[in-house]
Amino acid sequence: MHTENKGQFVTLEGIEGVGKSSHLPAIRRYFESRGHRVVTTREPGGTPLGERLRQLLLQDKSLQICDDTELMLMFAARAEHLSQVIRPELENGSVVISDRFTDSTFAYQGGGRGLPQDRIAELEHWVQGGLRPDLTLLFDAPVEIALQRAARRSNKDRIEDQELSFFEDVRNCFLRRCQMEPERFVRIDSSRSYDEVEAAVLSALKRRYE
Repeated sequence: MHTENKGQFVTLEGIEGVGKSSHLPAIRRYFESRGHRVVTTREPGGTPLGERLRQLLLQDKSLQICDDTELMLMFAARAEHLSQVIRPELENGSVVISDRFTDSTFAYQGGGRGLPQDRIAELEHWVQGGLRPDLTLLFDAPVEIALQRAARRSNKDRIEDQELSFFEDVRNCFLRRCQMEPERFVRIDSSRSYDEVEAAVLSALKRRYE
């Protein structure tokens, strides 16, 4: 957890189709109802440069990007995001809610692509220093269920267009990180109905902040 800022940093994690984005508005309303200024953002993205890098990383399937380049572009977008949005807002006392952060890099580029976790950890330390989320909600569902849901939304992006085994590796990495840091992570069983998942999310927030 970070100790250098006045606000709260909440991140939402999980593979495609688990409902992170769908439940973000309810999380925002929870904090706003308690009188907080809330900023919602996403990764990769969150800044003009970050959104342009997101386009390259996710939407342009014609690009053949090597795994190391993908990793460094993710952290380049994150460095800008931290500088322009996350750190200033936390310093101002805001609640910052980010749809994905560095746990996704460990899971996708580490677990999925197979890049060394210690290499990612070095970049994490370089770009973030001691900054870590205060709370990470891990939306989790079996891969088959999650991908079926994701397929209903839109065409697959560059990273979504992977084999099922890739997402099994990503999910397993998320679950390992959840087990390693139980004080930061809360796993949400998102295989359930929308209302049941929302109730679990609000319960987790109340346990942490009330």
